[in-house]
Amino acid sequence: MARAEELLDATAHLQIATGIVNIWKADADELADSYHRIEARHPGRLLLGIGSGHREATPQRTLPLDAMARYLDVLDGRDVPVQARVLSALGPRMLAMAAERSAGTHPYLTIPSQTREARDLLGAGALVAPEQTVVLDPDPVSARRTARAFLTRYLGMSNYTRTMRRGGFTEADVSGDGSDELVDAIVAHGDSGALAAAVRAHLDAGADHVCLQVLPRRGDIVGTLGAVAGELGLVPDGGARPGAAPLRT
Repeated sequence: MARAEELLDATAHLQIATGIVNIWKADADELADSYHRIEARHPGRLLLGIGSGHREATPQRTLPLDAMARYLDVLDGRDVPVQARVLSALGPRMLAMAAERSAGTHPYLTIPSQTREARDLLGAGALVAPEQTVVLDPDPVSARRTARAFLTRYLGMSNYTRTMRRGGFTEADVSGDGSDELVDAIVAHGDSGALAAAVRAHLDAGADHVCLQVLPRRGDIVGTLGAVAGELGLVPDGGARPGAAPLRT
């Protein structure tokens, strides 16, 4: 939690969500200690995003659902509030656990139709905060090249390809370095208007918040965020321009 704590120490109002604390790599008791320490200094500004990662990184692990349940049992026993955590839930059973034992879900590499499914499963009161990867590049050839360089490693991970197939993609789509259709759906690319449209699609599907991951990671991340914010009618202080349609936050 060092990076989250550093960011909170450097700001007065910013809220931080982890994306994600991996249950196989972070001891639950240590996480509870960190949460209470940070919460005492920055009350209400930290949200724990918790997930089970992928089997390829931890082949010795037990069933993710069982392991997550045990992990949450520890957090419950250490008085970490249910509303202070969300689960990175991809499948229906993990989404059900998110609905029962957390404030909501922070899914990764999903499409708007899956945001709608999460909203339907979790109900109106839960937090649904999907991630959306973006490339600010109007050239589809170079944009897809950047997108594929990022996405290819995830196509070797069974939990992500299973989720992609659940979202309607075929085995051919997720094979190799992915079809153009898959790449275009998972990684939004184009001008700032196209990226903003991808954000709106998640919001229209029931998302409360959309986390943008900007590619390439060493590029002008702030510039891309600013361009998308402009398209969405937002200004740097977090307000909205006069006449702009309100967005859920």
